[in-house]
Amino acid sequence: MNTSMLKVLAISAVTATVALTGCSAKRTGTSEVVVAPMGLPAGGYYGTGYNGGAVVTNSVAVVNAASANEKAVYFAFDSSALDSQAQAVLDQHAALLKASPEARVQISGHTDERGSREYNMALGERRAKAAQSYLGSQGISASRTEAISFGEDQPAAMGHDEASWALNRRAELSY
Repeated sequence: MNTSMLKVLAISAVTATVALTGCSAKRTGTSEVVVAPMGLPAGGYYGTGYNGGAVVTNSVAVVNAASANEKAVYFAFDSSALDSQAQAVLDQHAALLKASPEARVQISGHTDERGSREYNMALGERRAKAAQSYLGSQGISASRTEAISFGEDQPAAMGHDEASWALNRRAELSY
């Protein structure tokens, strides 16, 4: 056999081994955070909306009650710390969730466009988890919340300035 044929066979063997046995570095267990896959259409200016992860379904009454609350909390640059304004918004959501024990909420973390894709996905995760953790501190079970990161993939504002970036640094709550 020639050298190129041997290389193809070697690559095929390695690929088959990994496919059958899995990666030894693979994490075990499950994570509470779902990361939006790259390349799917997203909400906002991208189109139809994210179609992966768990779907949070609630009664019409819960959805209508939630619409009276702010749907997003905002963060400082490169931060996942909740300020007093964000806590006040989350307190309203905690009250709604306490009043409707069957309700569930999805918390999606978002970032502005600055930083690498990997960094922004991790920062979006920290933002979603910060909001989820705060709701937990208010007595809302983690089983009623789902944290998801979109990183920079779903901007709320399209500009490339501080005003737009500030609107993109957020965690959104969806019922």
